[in-house]
Amino acid sequence: MWRRVRRFFKTPKGLVTIVLSTLILTAAPGQSGRPVVGLMCATIAAGLVDLLILRWRTGTWRYPSGAVLTAAIVVMVLRAQEPWYVPTVTSVIAVLSKYCFRAQANVFNPAALAMVASYYLFHAGESWWGAQTDANALGKLLMMAAGVIVANRVNKMPLVLTFLTTYFALFTVMTFVGDPLKVAEVFRTPDVEAALYFAFIILTDPPTSPVRYRDQVICGALVATGSYAFFELTGVVYYLLAGVTMGNVWVAWRRFRARRRPAALTNVYLRSVQVD
Repeated sequence: MWRRVRRFFKTPKGLVTIVLSTLILTAAPGQSGRPVVGLMCATIAAGLVDLLILRWRTGTWRYPSGAVLTAAIVVMVLRAQEPWYVPTVTSVIAVLSKYCFRAQANVFNPAALAMVASYYLFHAGESWWGAQTDANALGKLLMMAAGVIVANRVNKMPLVLTFLTTYFALFTVMTFVGDPLKVAEVFRTPDVEAALYFAFIILTDPPTSPVRYRDQVICGALVATGSYAFFELTGVVYYLLAGVTMGNVWVAWRRFRARRRPAALTNVYLRSVQVD
């Protein structure tokens, strides 16, 4: 048993589990512990739903690691003041969505799609407290260091760098050609930390992000442009999450096209797809 546990924590999901747990432990005290109940309920509910679905699909009992990580991300992004049932229902929606929208792998990032739905279901807000928005400088450095480790481990650094460069470049240009006060918040807390957390943790989700470096560059620029457009045109609080859904659709389309190519090329696209 312990050998299996050690083996799990050497996988990308195991690493992300450690990273998210660390970030929660350092950020939760700044929220007076308010997210704890929501985190517990969301993790149990999402994990139980995924556990039963996995049992039905595979005939074996498997640890629902994907659901646990999804619930943690949902709780870390939504406002700490949200009632416990908001992150719980949102996490369950996220788990169900990955089984409803599938091609070779998940089409949409489950957490991102569910939080967009939660905005309309519960008018849920986002504070991104898990990104260390209320932490001191040491906490923010910890988040950045952890994010770099995760992005490097899943081999998505070109995706992260392209997104962040394009994202901040677009908003910087806007300060010169438009109203700088309109976009000033993007360069301040909590939006800066939110963008970093989004890039390192959500955007790099292996099943919904591209493998090849060229595709990562294109996808990063597309997500950044989409996020910028949603911010400018609609001003919705979930503009980052809306942007990643655009990237998810593009990645799914690329994988669909890869199915029509020779097997050697198809394997390049599918070799890192993880089925939860």
